[in-house]
Amino acid sequence: VLSMLPLIDFQPDIIHCHDWQTGLIPVYLKTEFAGNPFFWGMKSVMTIHNLKFQGVWDIETIQGISGLPMELFTPDKLEFKKGANMLKGGLVYADYITTVSDTYAGEIQTPYYGEGLDGLLSARHFDMRGIVNGIDYAMYDPAKDDLIFKNYSASNFRTNKKVNKEKLQELLGLVVDRKKYMIGLISRLTDQKGFDLIAYIMDELLSTERVQFVVAGAGEARYQDMLSYFAGKYPDKMKVHIGYSEELAHQIYASCDAFLMPSLFEPCGLSQLMSLRYGTVPIVRETGGLKDTVIPYNEYTKEGTGFSFANYNAHEMLETIRYAISVFYQHKNDWDILVKHGMSQDFSWNASVVEYEKLYDGLMTKFTW
Repeated sequence: VLSMLPLIDFQPDIIHCHDWQTGLIPVYLKTEFAGNPFFWGMKSVMTIHNLKFQGVWDIETIQGISGLPMELFTPDKLEFKKGANMLKGGLVYADYITTVSDTYAGEIQTPYYGEGLDGLLSARHFDMRGIVNGIDYAMYDPAKDDLIFKNYSASNFRTNKKVNKEKLQELLGLVVDRKKYMIGLISRLTDQKGFDLIAYIMDELLSTERVQFVVAGAGEARYQDMLSYFAGKYPDKMKVHIGYSEELAHQIYASCDAFLMPSLFEPCGLSQLMSLRYGTVPIVRETGGLKDTVIPYNEYTKEGTGFSFANYNAHEMLETIRYAISVFYQHKNDWDILVKHGMSQDFSWNASVVEYEKLYDGLMTKFTW
């Protein structure tokens, strides 16, 4: 990347790097390339999308493929637990660090979420902030989406959204009943996404509540097996699609009443943003971007866009789901207000880009090394 720039006669003000795969660019920029006047004043930003993935190998391997001098492989630079960490290199040498939500930016400065880099991130907290991701509002638009059964908007969702539910129930072989509470879930099937909580309460939820549960995703075999087991045990209440289908995903967002996302950690999350866009009320754990983007329902003021729970606890999640179910069945006007509030939120890139512009402008006014 850096060697190419003089050849194409392009001198960017800022190089914005994402995740460990680009982690060595800030390192090179301030070491191997620092003697070339062409690169003077060039700044770098390092964005963390998920701190769990860091690009860690043994020092010999990273030194061999990078050509970086051995003096850079020390605990204050690239060395990490006797190996070499490419993301850490970017975090040490970048002029600024961003991640994809304010709450996650704070969480990763703690040992619980810091994945071994909390000390470094705490030391750099004055040069770090979170900016929430956006979604493509043209691609995810219930008023124009040609993958869903019937289009709708904030003005007519009360009638048209129910048509989507009935069509999806029919497609999946569930009991066709527009009044039945339908929960959706679309996810990678990993421990990050809270599937151990789901496994713990699924019997209790499906055996006692008037619900339908629709899941689409793929991942670890233990979670695929768990979901398939419950779908087999409760065929009239639960359907599971192992794999990913763009069409089915849009249909789930458009058809369900609620969307479950009980993540152990969630740097930003996109599924809750899509569910809000489609008027499907999110039920989330208060972590990372989920905490920043879902406003808890307040039964007294009627404010909120969804439901949330704080602790990573299966029965706290179950009670939150039950509370949401009770609002749906007993306070339908409140539920419709929640839906309308969610659909009125702006999580398009139009909102996020303003924050990145401020960051870039601020970075360019700082002293140039």
